[in-house]
Amino acid sequence: MTIADYIALAVFAVLWSGYAWIVGRARLFDRTSLTQAMTEHRRHWIYNSLGRDLKMIDTQIMAGLQNGTAFFASASMFAIGSCFALLGATDKIDAIFRDVPYAFHGSREAFELKVGGLAALFGYAFFKFGWAYRLFNYCTILFGGLPMVRETEADRLAAEVAAEQVIRMNVIAAKNFNAGLRAIFLSIGYLGWFVNAYVFMAVTLLVVVILTRRQFFSDARLALMDRLP
Repeated sequence: MTIADYIALAVFAVLWSGYAWIVGRARLFDRTSLTQAMTEHRRHWIYNSLGRDLKMIDTQIMAGLQNGTAFFASASMFAIGSCFALLGATDKIDAIFRDVPYAFHGSREAFELKVGGLAALFGYAFFKFGWAYRLFNYCTILFGGLPMVRETEADRLAAEVAAEQVIRMNVIAAKNFNAGLRAIFLSIGYLGWFVNAYVFMAVTLLVVVILTRRQFFSDARLALMDRLP
């Protein structure tokens, strides 16, 4: 481990926490984030479901959210297993990296430390996806308790309170899912550390720039913000 490695690790942590903070604020240069725009559409969806008794479409949406979360949780587990496989093949991997130009060759302990950090990154993602899956499950249960149209018309306030519970649970689950997905994206930058510290910093910065653009300057965000006549 060199001074450049420690600096790169600090830059990685700062960029990760800074990006998470910006997304948490939901605004950048007076621009609403894509995540915040989707939060409003989640609210619109749940309130819209109060106007219909047949909610098969809504349950399919809930199932899709759960299945997507389960897929990434499983992928994170496989990634953790791959990290342990790397630890068992340290000598072979080190021989490969010795043939890579401009790569800094550290000690065996440094390589194992980097692999351990990568495993921790995927472990963090797994816990986020696992918690999001459980929250989406709770959200489905709460959604099943929403009143029918006749009950909604009889007591609109109680129906809206129930709808807000579903919305809040769904938004919290989505935040955990996004946090896990963010860790997966940033693991791409982390892989640059196996080449050298400068590639680590450069790729991490590139990933954060791409994620920021998608949140605040992408066509997807524009599609949500536009209002059709």
